[in-house]
Amino acid sequence: MRRPVLLVLAAGLIAGCGGSDGDGGSSDADRSSDAPAVEDPGAVHVHGLGVNPKDGALFVATHTGLFRAPAGQQTAVRVANRHQDTMGFTVVGPDRFLGSGHPDLREGLPPFLGLIRSTDAGRSWQAISLMGRADFHVLEASGKRVYGFGSDYQTRAPTFLTSDDGGRSWAKRSTPGGLVSLAISPDDPEHVVAATERGLYSSREAGAGWRPLTGDVGLLSWASSGSVFLVDAQGAVRESRSDGRSWRAVGDIGGQPAAFEAVGQELYAALHDGTIKQSKDSGRTWAVRSRPQAAVSR
Repeated sequence: MRRPVLLVLAAGLIAGCGGSDGDGGSSDADRSSDAPAVEDPGAVHVHGLGVNPKDGALFVATHTGLFRAPAGQQTAVRVANRHQDTMGFTVVGPDRFLGSGHPDLREGLPPFLGLIRSTDAGRSWQAISLMGRADFHVLEASGKRVYGFGSDYQTRAPTFLTSDDGGRSWAKRSTPGGLVSLAISPDDPEHVVAATERGLYSSREAGAGWRPLTGDVGLLSWASSGSVFLVDAQGAVRESRSDGRSWRAVGDIGGQPAAFEAVGQELYAALHDGTIKQSKDSGRTWAVRSRPQAAVSR
């Protein structure tokens, strides 16, 4: 994919993403019952996707909060009346999520949340590290290895960090360019494929060194089958069975992607209207898995 297409994808990825005006939180305190009624905007701009291994529910992290669609149901409903702008999001175990982004304006937290963790399926969040210092837009984890790419609060400079202790401490790494997406091998948490504005690169040293792959750019995810999948700015899906060295076209999600995730051997893709599609045949065909909750007053 050529640079103009990448710019379209990158613009889509950051659309609607705020700084200190983002939404979010890191406690589960009840909201005041006498708060004025407001219009709930529903899910606005999907940042990340994940499936809870405990119950098979789909979670959709957005600019306006975290939403949950139970197994077998299409409607994604807001979790715990929270409005946290969860820019980075990944499921790491049953009811266990990692996140990053910006807080709910109703909570007295710094504008950058650093790395946060939920152990109750997104109902509450606790700080792990970098509170007030970092905002990860790309966040991936496997075991104790965590990768985060985003902004440093003081400088606003793009920063790529990696942790080998679950996010308590970090090492800074260089990248071949600004990261659009990152995928971790299911067999080796040190082995990653990254999409940048210059194309695809791989590292087998947890980002300590990089090797060029192809000029393709898009959102990446690595399935448990061993295949790496990529969806480009037009929604075309490609598969690599060679760790990203070569690709073949397999299907199309039917629109520009906002987020992309492999869960086991299934693929999930978010469109910019909040619709989530699912593929059970390695990206060849896609069906609607969930639709965003309609805006309601409360």
